[in-house]
Amino acid sequence: MIQHIFIVSDGTGGTASHALKAALVQFEGIEVETYIRPVVRTKKQVLDVISEAHHIKGMIVHTMVSKKLRNLMLEQGRLHDLRTIDLMGPLLAQLSHHFADFPAEKPGIFHLLNKAYFQRIEAVEFTLRHDDGQRVDELHRADIVLLGVSRTFKTPLSVYMAYKGWLVANVPIILGMDVPDIIYKLPPDKVFCLTTFPNRLVQLRKIRDNYLGNSTGNYSDRAHIQKELNYASRIYKMQPKWSIINVTNKPIEEISSEILSILRKK
Repeated sequence: MIQHIFIVSDGTGGTASHALKAALVQFEGIEVETYIRPVVRTKKQVLDVISEAHHIKGMIVHTMVSKKLRNLMLEQGRLHDLRTIDLMGPLLAQLSHHFADFPAEKPGIFHLLNKAYFQRIEAVEFTLRHDDGQRVDELHRADIVLLGVSRTFKTPLSVYMAYKGWLVANVPIILGMDVPDIIYKLPPDKVFCLTTFPNRLVQLRKIRDNYLGNSTGNYSDRAHIQKELNYASRIYKMQPKWSIINVTNKPIEEISSEILSILRKK
């Protein structure tokens, strides 16, 4: 399988090309096709490269001096589920940190130039703090809020997307219990409702029930599960602008891609 790598630069692309060539020596047997996109200095050019790379599921290696364009590349790469590697930012960050007495340097520049790293750390910490309905008063800070009954992959999906830099919170739907009022006050485009087919959920919950020594009561009972899903469906319909995603037999990566596709359209 051919791997596609885009080399993006605000200059000739020579620096990134040499660095990538040196790195690829360590990966014998991997067939790689590279595409050089030089003199990328505008927002439109960055968006064009993102679109091109997304179309063929490529990755991007870039050397751009402009912090604004590097941040745009980072954000758009995240939104399109593309891996982007910033070769210039970390180097500038280290030099800025070392030469802190230069007049051009400003407090916090090291953090800003390493935005991707710190963003992932913050996202993972946020997601773990807001798992399973915790700290609902802070849901307005989330990029994505997941709703769903038990065993609809809320937590693993949250963690997976957090590692890609998204602030994700998830809130359980429990039969007979109202969801927090703050959910209805959130921008509807950040709320994603997870659902599945009853038979599949029975299977997943039976596995969980067996693991817990058959001590979960009617947790895996089909009639009970159908009631839960019906209850969740009624809640989802209270805000028609929420997105509903059926997660049945889908891997986490596919569910994440579906969410990102919806976010891009919105």
